[in-house]
Amino acid sequence: MKISVIGTGYVGLVTGGCLAEIGHEVVCTDNDAAKLHILESGRLPIYEPGLEGVIAKARQAGRLSFCPNPADAVAAGDTIFICVGTPPLPNGDADLSAIDHVARVVATEAQSSKLVIEKSTVPARTGQELKRALSVYGRKPGVVFRVVSNPEFLREGTAVADFLHPDRIVVGVEDEIAEQQMKEIYRPVLERKFKCPVHSPACPDATAPQWLVTTINSAELIKHASNSFLALKISYANMVADLAEKLGADIQEVVRAVGMDPRIGPSFLSAGLGFGGFCLPKDLQAFVHLAERSGVDFTMLKEAEKINRRRVERFFEKIRRALWVIKGKKIGVLGLAFKPNTDDIRFAPAIDLIHQLLAEGAHVRAYDPEAMEKARAVLPQVEYAKNSYDVATESEALLIATEWPEFRELDWERMRDAMARPLILDGRNLLSPKEMKALGFEYYSLGRPD
Repeated sequence: MKISVIGTGYVGLVTGGCLAEIGHEVVCTDNDAAKLHILESGRLPIYEPGLEGVIAKARQAGRLSFCPNPADAVAAGDTIFICVGTPPLPNGDADLSAIDHVARVVATEAQSSKLVIEKSTVPARTGQELKRALSVYGRKPGVVFRVVSNPEFLREGTAVADFLHPDRIVVGVEDEIAEQQMKEIYRPVLERKFKCPVHSPACPDATAPQWLVTTINSAELIKHASNSFLALKISYANMVADLAEKLGADIQEVVRAVGMDPRIGPSFLSAGLGFGGFCLPKDLQAFVHLAERSGVDFTMLKEAEKINRRRVERFFEKIRRALWVIKGKKIGVLGLAFKPNTDDIRFAPAIDLIHQLLAEGAHVRAYDPEAMEKARAVLPQVEYAKNSYDVATESEALLIATEWPEFRELDWERMRDAMARPLILDGRNLLSPKEMKALGFEYYSLGRPD
């Protein structure tokens, strides 16, 4: 099947690369010439484990190409995946101007009927507006547009595996023809008939993905409801962590037991600096604003957002108590990305934390395995270290802001000996308090006894 993907951001690149991986002919386009130049050169503008190999293999096989002209891309595909950004507006609503622009391009440039698929995260009823825009701007006789909502459930750091081995595929459609077209696109995934680039020599045994057919409105609502519930779980864990500290309990012991209940599950019950990235914060805000416009009280999600905003502030209080005076102190920060296995610093708690440190006059040295290049653009005042041990050298405090697994495996005796003061403030509860204290560290974390 010939597929066009409009938008070469995170979702667009994963979608285009993986669709080509399972055998489709894919052309990707974007209005960002610089990004297309990077892709044409064989590099990626983002870091995502496994994606570079998938895209390189698909290009070599002739199944994936990049096109600077959206009109040519529209003409090339029988199916159009819309993967453009929907960033938050100042009031918290999703900015849908890029989707509106794509609708105009598709409607005016299409010379034949198209299946138009929303892959971007959008508020409910966006599909209805997309249908209307395609109808208004597309007036060619015989050209029919079928609109589908196909929300993505990709996790940064495991997105390739998530696309190729999903737990469910949700398609919001209005007729059986669109459903069958979508099933044909995903048939290799549903039947597991592709050579998996993630697992070698064979994929682990797993149940086939659930094929869920809904209305367009329901599919759009499913995505926002899913992300908001995950945000709610994180904020709930952080709320309980604050109480655990007051009572002398250990939040990790608490959430471990709570997560064993199959009605709850352990995923996302993690206390720390809170959630970041581009998805959860903006989707939560957009969902709240959608509810308000619809006259529905979403106070619960507002509180989840409020708890998350306060996490860096609460952690900073611990830093201030431990150091007394922050001005002039050399402080090392481990981790800049909002989560491990990505270079994404958007809404990353580490970035907010460093801004506060700099505002109080600290000298900050930081290290992240993947995110330093992007961090330099927003934090030029920071000294960027060549490795974790360099961060520790002469530091009077070491802050863990991202839970990269490699930080857990560091030679902590070496780290201790390099520091001016062996003080660790662990914002991700990555390390063992007992082990750190046995090594001679002054150690503080979140939701656990100090």
